[in-house]
Amino acid sequence: MKIDRLMGIVVYLLNHGRTSAQKLAEEFEVSSRTIMRDLESLDQAGIPIQSFYGTEGGYQIMDGFVLEKQVATPHEYGWIVAALKGMASAYASKSLEQTLEKIKSLKNAKDTAVSVDLGVAGEDDKIKEHLVLLEDAIERKRMVRFTYTNSHDEVKEIQAEPVCLQYKWYNWYLIGYYEKYQDYCMFKLVRMDSLQTTDMENTKIHTLSDIRLKNNHENIVHIRLRGKAAVKAKCREYLKGRFTQEFENGDFEFCFSVPEHETFWYGVILSFGNQVKIMEPREIRERILKTCREIQMEYEE
Repeated sequence: MKIDRLMGIVVYLLNHGRTSAQKLAEEFEVSSRTIMRDLESLDQAGIPIQSFYGTEGGYQIMDGFVLEKQVATPHEYGWIVAALKGMASAYASKSLEQTLEKIKSLKNAKDTAVSVDLGVAGEDDKIKEHLVLLEDAIERKRMVRFTYTNSHDEVKEIQAEPVCLQYKWYNWYLIGYYEKYQDYCMFKLVRMDSLQTTDMENTKIHTLSDIRLKNNHENIVHIRLRGKAAVKAKCREYLKGRFTQEFENGDFEFCFSVPEHETFWYGVILSFGNQVKIMEPREIRERILKTCREIQMEYEE
């Protein structure tokens, strides 16, 4: 419906700033001519649309304009509730609970057919304390210090500017600006000790969209393996990759990407025994062989 598209254009411009007509046309899957008519309709309706020309041209809504009326449909509010419930199942936050209560109180919030339970992301009391402390440090823009044991069992003293918290690869991580490398890095919370907030303010303003984890402590490795039919379902379930080839006898090739030194995926591969074989990279093949030899020697002793 046109009214939904018009509201969508307003929200998009408020969130993204100056945008070309071509980009809006691609976003809303209509022609550029239709977008021009929509922008004219919005301007006539009192929405302060500004136009700019040149290589950096486009359209934007005048600074200071805010939407005061409801902009989401009952179904869309239902998605918001579902997302907040999912996050609340993993992250204990009073502010999050209060936000969820506010959204749930809306009479037009409609239940969705989808729910998300992230209870598996729930951590022990130590991690919960770290999450609360880091959230506060991020809000106040204060540096933090902690002792960190990396994936090579090296213990280091870290001072970083906390930017955001992220749950991925079955663990909570802090994305922080590491002054030593002048770059953004990921630190796993479970490897942190003696975490404390300092009185020092961040040295710069951090924008999430600008973060590039070039020197990420968790180097990503891309793995290709060949497996037997008996473990096909387990590969899909535990390794979260894609099947690139399937053979008549049920065997398959499977590709996935993981943090190189994480324990979980490596343990899964070992648990499959002779049902899978790493094809590449060579370094992982050699690592598997070395581990198997060491296990054999231990049991022979």
